[in-house]
Parts: sequence; structure tokens; C-alpha cells
Amino acid sequence: MSIEWKGIFPAITTKFTANDELDLPLFEKNLKAQLAAGIDGIILGGSLGEASTLTAAEKETLVKYSVEKVAGKIPVVLNIAEGATAEAVKLAQLAQEWGAKGLMLLPPMRYKSDERETAAYFKAIASSTDLPIMIYNNPVDYKVDVTLAIFEELAAFKNVQAVKESTRDVSNVTRMINRFGNRFKILCGVDTLALEEMVLGAVGWVGGLVCAFPAETVAIYRLVKAGRVAEALEIYRWFLPLLELDLHAKLVQYIKLAETRAGLGSEYVRAPRLTLIGKEREQVLSVIDTALANRPELPDYLSIGALAHAK
Repeated sequence: MSIEWKGIFPAITTKFTANDELDLPLFEKNLKAQLAAGIDGIILGGSLGEASTLTAAEKETLVKYSVEKVAGKIPVVLNIAEGATAEAVKLAQLAQEWGAKGLMLLPPMRYKSDERETAAYFKAIASSTDLPIMIYNNPVDYKVDVTLAIFEELAAFKNVQAVKESTRDVSNVTRMINRFGNRFKILCGVDTLALEEMVLGAVGWVGGLVCAFPAETVAIYRLVKAGRVAEALEIYRWFLPLLELDLHAKLVQYIKLAETRAGLGSEYVRAPRLTLIGKEREQVLSVIDTALANRPELPDYLSIGALAHAK
């Protein structure tokens, strides 16, 4: 399956049991809700998926399980966040063997690579696989900026096809389009900027709160791409207090709490993360429960899917 890099790609959370094992039945429950809502692909092992705490065996289980459950309906993408180039190349090759249809690549972890090193890292991985690749550009959290000059070098690799745009600068969407046209598909990676970036030309949204609220997320995307921005904006304004949970260092705990309240997950996280307690948990619950109490009625957004995807 080739990947059409547009639409909604949840950076899906990894579900754990109370015994710190993968909770595959709960994972499947959430996955079914995502599919029913009309998502376009899923990303495993991202920051929200607690990638740094997962073993290679767990990643293999998650990829193979997801591939089985989606049954070809949508592509399964595995995030690569490794410290050594050789390990990243190895994981890319394993991902293909496991059945993943694409990769999302972060710059090298635990080392602030310069432009030459960053480009070399990405090119080494791209050269090792024919899987479609989305570059994750998040200089705020990961301290490495994937510059326009780096993308100029990566343009030579046909399988480097998209970017998860998380610079926090909406103007970067226009910079990318001005420089490269539609060579790289742009998907917004910051929940609180998604509508704005889609209006500017981003063709998709790699979401966090979609894990708890898939229908609202897909509705916003499809309405925007169908030109019904006013309707999308109404939902988006309701959504914003929830979307702001994606910006916090504890986004995993916050979004897992939202999933729990929405009936699509549990609060279990893997150490060193700890579940929320006390005043912090009460404050986050207040945001979530207020939103749930005022959840908007959605239009029949799935019926406008063909038009939205044609844009």
C-alpha cells in the first residue's frame, strides 16, 4: 500500500495494563473507534505512544497487531526515534518486515545534531528502505530544526514524502509551499494550530487529542477541506481547551486521562511517567469534563469525505 499523506493520522497512545504489559484489547477498542470516525492512518510509537519506554518486541507486537486489525483499510506508520543511525536503519528494516506501510522519522535522539549530521541521518534511513517517510520537524521539543536547506537535500529521495510540521510557526507552512510546491505533503503536528495550518495549505493533521475525540477531529479536517470553515471553526473553538493539553510536558498523562473519560482508554502510563494525582488531576479533569458536558453536535461529516479528500 502506498500512503496518501493527507487527512487525520492519530499519534495513537500505547495502552498498558495495571501490570505494565501491553493492553491489546483496550488498544483495539480505541482503534475501532478511530476507524469508525474516519481516520486516514495511524502512527505507532510516537512521543505520545511512549516510544522511549517500548521494547523492540513490544513495537513488533503493536505493528503486527495493528496491521491485522486495520486489514488494509488504512496505513500503519511506525515512528523511529533512535540515538544511533545504525539502530534507526535496523528499525526501519524491521518495520517493513512487520508490515508497516510507512515511517515517521525524528532527528537523532539525545544528541543535538547540526544540519549536516541531521541530513546525513535522514538520508541513511531513506536509502535503507523503500517505505514512504514523513519527517517530524519539532525543534521546540527536540532542539533540532529540519531547515529548508535540509529538505532541499531530502527532495532527492522519492520516499521522503511528507513532514509533520511542529515548529509552532504557522508561517513555515507557507515557506515550505513557496520553496517546494507540493513536493512534501504537510501535516500539522500541533493540535492548537491545526485549523490555521490547514487553511494555509497543510493537507492533514497528526493529532493527539484525536485519541480521545476522533469524530470531532475528523469533522474539523473534512469541513475545512470542503470549504466549510465556519462550521469547522465552531467545533474547533469548543475543542481548543482540550487541544491545549497536547502542549504540556505531561501530554501523555493528560491525553490518556481524556481517553479514559471518553471511554476509549485507561490512565496507565509507563515509568518514569506516573499517573496524575491531586490538584493537577482535578484541573485536567475539569477541562475534560467541561468539554464532555458541552460536546457539540456534529454534522454528517463522513458524507463530505469524497469532496474533502479531493482538495
